[in-house]
Amino acid sequence: MRHRKASLKLNRTTSHRNAMFRNMVTSLFKHERIRTTGAKAKELRRWADHLITLAKRGDLHARRQALAIVREKQVVHKLFAEANEKFGHSAGGYTRIVKLGHRAGDAAPMSLIELVVVESGGKKKTKKKTAKRDAAKTKTAAVKKTAAEAKDVKKPAEKKDSKTEAKKKSETKSKPAAKTKTAAAKEKATEDKPKPGSKKKGVKD
Repeated sequence: MRHRKASLKLNRTTSHRNAMFRNMVTSLFKHERIRTTGAKAKELRRWADHLITLAKRGDLHARRQALAIVREKQVVHKLFAEANEKFGHSAGGYTRIVKLGHRAGDAAPMSLIELVVVESGGKKKTKKKTAKRDAAKTKTAAVKKTAAEAKDVKKPAEKKDSKTEAKKKSETKSKPAAKTKTAAAKEKATEDKPKPGSKKKGVKD
């Protein structure tokens, strides 16, 4: 029975196993994601969560405990400086394990373990979601631009059509008026001309 035995042996001695997980935790905090086997990833999650809780505590004793595990001072300094911003709003679940399938050589199940960063509002940041949001924003912006351009193109055409119609109406109105003026001028000319009968009567008198 495995009572009170939480850790895995992984077919290694204690010194070999501790050295391996120290190196893996260091590379995890340095690169924020590593690729390893499924069993190692599950065991590495315990080490990472322990170090993040120490970094969130942030006092000198916690820093010395972290330096006893991670031997690179720059990695520990970065972890303690950014722990409250990245992981301060959650009480666990600092890492994520994604299964990648089987390895080609020995068919070992491979996994990707990565750090999960939490926003101030309590929402987890993921690259896929942010990429989808950016793509949706760009699509909506492009659709709005095309709609605005189509409206701008339609408006001048409508204005031109209205102008041409107004010109045609004015021309049609002016033509009857001109006709009436010419008719009135002709009538006046006919009235001013003397009639032949009137001239003869005047001579006889």
